[in-house]
Amino acid sequence: MIVRTLEEIQGSERDVRGDVWRSRRMLLRSDGMGFSLHDTVITEGTEQTLEYKHHFEANYCIAGEGEVVVVATGKTYPIKPGTLYALDKNDRHILRATKGDLRLVCVFYPPLTGTEVHRPDGSYAPAEELDTKA
Repeated sequence: MIVRTLEEIQGSERDVRGDVWRSRRMLLRSDGMGFSLHDTVITEGTEQTLEYKHHFEANYCIAGEGEVVVVATGKTYPIKPGTLYALDKNDRHILRATKGDLRLVCVFYPPLTGTEVHRPDGSYAPAEELDTKA
């Protein structure tokens, strides 16, 4: 059984930050669950264009408000606590935090290793590429 608290992850190598986000990585590929689970906070008033070409991602909002825009169609979906959005087609999207910091519980498949950084196109490298660097 794996038991972790957010408190013990804060400040560890599993507490990863970018310019406008912070991801506390509760489960990673090394945990052997087949998916990774993250507690992610997006800073209010910011937006990011992302496209996870090699991963599927589901996000469940637990705090704040924002919106996600599907780049291909321009369709905009509001996000508030209790909203789930899933990128089931590796959708290129814009994520905005509009009212308070947007806090999401995120699931990635295949699981993240924890060392990924966003590429210029907003994607993460495929796991196989990261394996060759290990």
